[in-house]
Amino acid sequence: MARTAYVTDLKTLQGECTANYLRLTRLLGDLEAGDVREIALQGRESRFGSLWLEVLERAPYTTILRVSQSGVLDDFIDPPRMRVHLYHDVRMAEVTDFQRQRHFRGRYRYPNPRMHQPDEKLQLNRFLGEWLEHGLAHGHSLDLPIMR
Repeated sequence: MARTAYVTDLKTLQGECTANYLRLTRLLGDLEAGDVREIALQGRESRFGSLWLEVLERAPYTTILRVSQSGVLDDFIDPPRMRVHLYHDVRMAEVTDFQRQRHFRGRYRYPNPRMHQPDEKLQLNRFLGEWLEHGLAHGHSLDLPIMR
């Protein structure tokens, strides 16, 4: 049986990036560069962590964010964190850094030295979407943005 090479699904990737842009603009509101928003994540019984959105840079056509989470397992596992670029002219948001790894390609041969999945870039943007959707559904903004 012949193996076929993975072909990047640009339509799906662009759809994820567009949906993430809309989610992020809802969560960010009018935050400026240097502002941080904490969104408390609630379970059925209690709070189990926070989603953090920090605006690193804001320009007319792009905004750069750090998205991270803190919670009860921080002493045992490295909490998720990523850098996300919002491109306002095309209304898309793209993960550009995950756990301090940068510059993800649209596709990878598999296996590879870092064990990236063939569609790693799509999976990272899909993970961001699920993470943000959870924050929108179960999160509660804590007061006003934190100024640093």
